Amino acid sequence: MDGLEAIIRWGHVVAGITWIGLLYFFNWVNTAFVPTMDAETKKKVIPELIPRTLYWFRWGALWTWVTGLLLLLMHFYHSGAVFEGGSGNFGRMTIAALMVTFLGVLVYDVLAKAVKDNRLMASMGLVLIALAITIFQGAGFGYRGYVIHIGTMFGTIMAFNVWMRIWPAQRIIIAATRDGQAPPADKPALASQRSKHNTYLSVPLVWTMIDQHTTFYAGSNLWLLLVVAVGWAVVYLCYRKAAQVKGF
Repeated sequence: MDGLEAIIRWGHVVAGITWIGLLYFFNWVNTAFVPTMDAETKKKVIPELIPRTLYWFRWGALWTWVTGLLLLLMHFYHSGAVFEGGSGNFGRMTIAALMVTFLGVLVYDVLAKAVKDNRLMASMGLVLIALAITIFQGAGFGYRGYVIHIGTMFGTIMAFNVWMRIWPAQRIIIAATRDGQAPPADKPALASQRSKHNTYLSVPLVWTMIDQHTTFYAGSNLWLLLVVAVGWAVVYLCYRKAAQVKGF
């Protein structure tokens, strides 16, 4: 089991590097580069470059999520490590915790459609994360257990965005650009919003992958909320810096 887990973890990290690396390319490089092209250049470059990039992007997202789910089942549930003290019962609260983890994306999707102000979305997000932590603890999850479930919830939202929101919108955008037409106004806005949300979620997600190996920050739930807020601030600063980087 340990040997199999190591192999899956290896695949998880490689797929994650592929996915998140391309996510940062889209948000901090490509978004600043595309406006520098004229219409004819866009017709040549975008239909050739972006579909190739999105291929690795979306499959990297899928394999990251699948291998992450396998690791969650093997490392936390098979051994019982998800529960405080390494033992617990799979009762109603555990089912509620799993629903939060894997169905919380539906709540996110509704909010993302309704709330266009990122600051308001962030404030609501912190409140909902705090609520999720409370539910996880109510299910008897230990510190490492609820940290990795917050990360799994983030990863599920991100993978959903890639396959159900970003990729369908980009297919329409790419086809319109290839044909020299303007895409429907809502598609670029949708793809941009969800891609930004994924970028903001990615930094605290990486923290949960690291922090689930330790209980150093187990003294207070505020640590995780603080890390999420700091992660979002770092992403904000990276967006500002990306707008200032120029070509030769």
